[in-house]
Amino acid sequence: MAPAPAHHLPQYHLRTPRGYVNDPNGPVELAGATHLYFQSRPRADRAVPVEWGHASSADLVRWTLHRPAMAPVPGGPDSDGCWSGNTLADGDEVVAFYSGKRAGDAYQSVLRAVSTDGGATFGAPRQVVADPADDEQVTMFRDPFVFRDGDALTLVVGSGRADGSAAIRRYRSRDGLAWEQSGDAARLARTTVEGEDTGDAWECPQIVPTDAGEVAVVSAWTFDGGIGHVLSFPLADGTPAPRRVDHGANFYAASVLREHSTGPVLWGWITEGRADAAWQEAGWAGAISLPRRVWSAPDGTLRTAPHPAVDALRTGGARSADGARIGARAEIVVPAASGAVRLDFGPDEYCTIELDPAAGTVAFDRTHASLDARAHRDRAVAPDAFDDSGRAAVRVFLDGSVVEIFTSAGRSLTSRVYPLAAPEWTVRAPAGAVVHDLAAAIGTDAS
Repeated sequence: MAPAPAHHLPQYHLRTPRGYVNDPNGPVELAGATHLYFQSRPRADRAVPVEWGHASSADLVRWTLHRPAMAPVPGGPDSDGCWSGNTLADGDEVVAFYSGKRAGDAYQSVLRAVSTDGGATFGAPRQVVADPADDEQVTMFRDPFVFRDGDALTLVVGSGRADGSAAIRRYRSRDGLAWEQSGDAARLARTTVEGEDTGDAWECPQIVPTDAGEVAVVSAWTFDGGIGHVLSFPLADGTPAPRRVDHGANFYAASVLREHSTGPVLWGWITEGRADAAWQEAGWAGAISLPRRVWSAPDGTLRTAPHPAVDALRTGGARSADGARIGARAEIVVPAASGAVRLDFGPDEYCTIELDPAAGTVAFDRTHASLDARAHRDRAVAPDAFDDSGRAAVRVFLDGSVVEIFTSAGRSLTSRVYPLAAPEWTVRAPAGAVVHDLAAAIGTDAS
């Protein structure tokens, strides 16, 4: 088969040159730099055990890829994969808590490993939380998230129960070594809320501090369908009513850095949006989203916006968007909530972003985005998309195959497109819309 078009490759969304990238893990700020870890495989093959890839940035947008920081230990508690978790800075050390996978075990165990070289490498893992007992009837248990909580530490773990409920299990510790279970932070029987499946189990639980209180962010997972969507709800709610965090088809496994100098920052895994055979042929899969600011809306939903640091990706000045010819990296800004943006890739290949002020919605339609039959096709809609915050009605970030859309009210839609036609591409947009060309932002540590 012909090689995959090079213009599909993202250039400022964090990814590896080859291989498979998925969940972001353990973001931490150290001496003015942000370090982000992520599930990574050196080949685009999901049978390869997961390790922790590693990148760092001084400004949240220009990333340097380093050698993997953590790899499975043969015969150890993570011999078949170092899966999701997070990190804490503790003096001169970085302490990672993560899920260790071992083939044949009923659960992924909560492991702790320590870095003494600034987060570049981690030492031998040790299990610090007991696996669930048989009589607890737990069907899934993984993805620890640890944070400082007063004079102690809280750890939450995603889980599912035999009765069909998803839960966030909670533990407390004084030293990060000995943990006591302290009930569930939240639990919900599988249901649908505003059409969204809340899942048999919750992966990657995150507790996000906002001005309105702590918000739980979970990734809904089901035994019959696998990964679903990222959901959130106020942690104080007695009966959670989870709502979508991102309304696109390709955003999962959100990870938050609670203690950043600019406030909490959130990332997610941008999934592929094409058949497995396509990314296997290409030799790479997955990317990490742009960094996002987060806040809680009056209705309790978690809203996001591009971190202000993203503006540093712009090169040159703004120009009128309508009729503009663009490369594979661009930002389109639509100031008012009306009309539509259309990206014409080539004959019979296009996608649209539709702004409907009467309905208060933004829709992204990629039904005709590619002539490649392996590319996914759908139309996604974000509700309550506009407000009077003064932010642009819509900002569209295009990076090769990645499309991230943000609205003035903090709604987002993350998707992928795979046109066969190479850039330059043509923009059609409402009056007043502008386009910015964007720079590539991924480098590699030669060491």
